Formats: sequence, structure tokens, C-alpha cells
Amino acid sequence: MNHLGDRYRYGGSSRGGFDCSGFTRYVYAKHGVVLPHNSAAQFQKGTPVGKGELQPGDLVFFSRGGRRIGHVGVYVGGGKFVHASNPRGGVRVDSLTTGTYARTYVGARRVK
Repeated sequence: MNHLGDRYRYGGSSRGGFDCSGFTRYVYAKHGVVLPHNSAAQFQKGTPVGKGELQPGDLVFFSRGGRRIGHVGVYVGGGKFVHASNPRGGVRVDSLTTGTYARTYVGARRVK
């Protein structure tokens, strides 16, 4: 949550700017977990988690642009997740239960 408002930068994985998988990679690295810099590759890590079993820190995945896995964020609780959304939105919090992200939700993983 300390990175809310940080800018979006395609391929970015630092405070200078993040893309979605760069953001999750950066956050997990702060906790000693190494993730690849690709949302589809991150979807292969950890253990699948049902939507009703989400815990803060779980990775949540979405389809985007015709790709089965094209976006990733970090669940923060209360039906919300933090992610590097796009060049207009930067790092922000959105809902899993309404709007675009409810429609494009694919699944979640718990990575330790």
C-alpha cells in the first residue's frame, strides 16, 4: 500500500515505475520470495486458492487483451486488490467484486 500512486511503466519493476507483474515481483521480493516478471509465469507458482478463501498477500489474476492470464495484483482483503493498473491509473486499489476485474478474474495463487 506504500506504493499507491506510483506511476505505471511497461516493463518496470522499481519505484521508478511498475507494470503489473513487476509490481507483484517487487512486493514479494521485499518478503524474500522470487517471482518471474510475467503474469502468466507467476500464475504457475504457488498453490491455487478459491475466491472465497483469499487472504491478504495472495496473487490474483485476470485475463486481458485476449490472453488467459494478462494481469496480476495482490489481494489486500475486503474484496479489494492493489496493482499497477495502466499508464493512466498507476498503482491503485480496485474491487474484485464489481466492474472489469470481476468479469475478467481468472484465479488466485498463494505463494510463500
